[in-house]
Amino acid sequence: MRALIQRVSRASVTVEGEVIGEIGQGLLILICAMQGDTQAQSEQLTNKISKLRIFKDEAGKMNRSLKDIDGSALIVSQFTLAADTSRGNRPGFSTAARPDEGERLYLDFADRLAGLGIPLATGKFGADMAVDLLNDGPVTIWMDTE
Repeated sequence: MRALIQRVSRASVTVEGEVIGEIGQGLLILICAMQGDTQAQSEQLTNKISKLRIFKDEAGKMNRSLKDIDGSALIVSQFTLAADTSRGNRPGFSTAARPDEGERLYLDFADRLAGLGIPLATGKFGADMAVDLLNDGPVTIWMDTE
């Protein structure tokens, strides 16, 4: 699985003009299941993200996790993280998981994160979404279970 994580002061996702998910301080997690991914990759990514120490402590050093700051997560599916730009000018997405499998793993990831006691909101799988965020730092981290 692939994820692009952004430390945010706030973030929201809108579908068809309606805000369907929003958070204050925390993480915006754009996530993509790849072909061959299983729940093992979902669990691995959940564990890593939940423990990432990328929030500032009292000394201003990145030393606190999402749970340490009582932050939230906004999880948005984004199959374009599977983009292959190695040939031509139009990206290919053939390495992304099939939609049914991608949705299953997206929901599994969200359930696992919620199971760790992290408040969260989600986008709508497969929908055309508008994501609004205020990146804090900016801190943006790419993660891949591969």
